[in-house]
Amino acid sequence: MRAIIVEDEVLARQELRYLIEAHSKIKVDAEFEDGLDALKFLQSQEVDVLFLDINIPSIDGVLLAHNISKFSVKPYIVFITAYKEHAVEAFEVEAFDYILKPYSESRITSMLEKLETAYIGQRRAMPEQHTPSITKVNLYKNEKIMVVDADDIYYAVAQEKTTEVVTKNEKYMMQLSISEFYERLPKEVFFRCHRSYLVNTEKIKEIVPWFNNTYLLRLSEIDAEIPVSRSKAKEFRQLMRL
Repeated sequence: MRAIIVEDEVLARQELRYLIEAHSKIKVDAEFEDGLDALKFLQSQEVDVLFLDINIPSIDGVLLAHNISKFSVKPYIVFITAYKEHAVEAFEVEAFDYILKPYSESRITSMLEKLETAYIGQRRAMPEQHTPSITKVNLYKNEKIMVVDADDIYYAVAQEKTTEVVTKNEKYMMQLSISEFYERLPKEVFFRCHRSYLVNTEKIKEIVPWFNNTYLLRLSEIDAEIPVSRSKAKEFRQLMRL
C-alpha cells in the first residue's frame, strides 16, 4: 500500500510515519504540511491511503477529503486530529477511521491492521480488468477548487510547465504538464492531437484540412482552432473514420 501524510506539526508527522512504517507494510510516499499541496500531488499520483489532519493551511482536512471523495479512484482516508466535532463530516466522506489526538500506539496499530485487511479484501473483490470512468475533474481558479464534469472541458493547451484548460465559459490554470493532465481524463473522449494540445472529440464541429496532411479543428459553441500535428494525423483519421 502507498500512503501520504498531511499534517502541519512536524513532530506529530514524524511520529505517525514511524508508527506506520514500524507496524505495517504501508509505504509513505510523501508528507505535506499544506492541504492544497497535497491535493495537487493527488491530481497526478494515486495512493491507497491518506492520513489527514484537519487543522492544516490553505485547504482544511475536511474540504480536502470532500474533494478526494469525488475522485474516480478514492484512497482510504484516516483522520488523525484533535477536533472531535468533525466526526460527522468524516462519516459523510466515508472516512475509514477517525483518531483523536493524543493517540496511543496501540490505537494506531489496531487501525493499521484493519486498514491492511480491508485493502487486501478490496483487491480480491476487484474485477480483473476494470477501469472506472472518469467523470469529474478538479480545476483551479482564483485559489478555488472547481469540480467540473470532464465532458464540459473543450480542450487544453500547454503553457510552459502549466496547462490552460478551457470550458465553454471559463479558463483554468493547472500546475501540471499537459501529459500529467491528460492522464486524468477519460481516453475514450479526449485525444492528444498535438504535443501542446488535447481536445474533447465530442466538441469537434468542423475538421479543416491544413498543410502537410494535417488538420485544424473548430469546436462547437466556442471560437477556437485546435491543430492536429502531422505525427498525430494518421491516428486522428482512424479515430474519426476519415
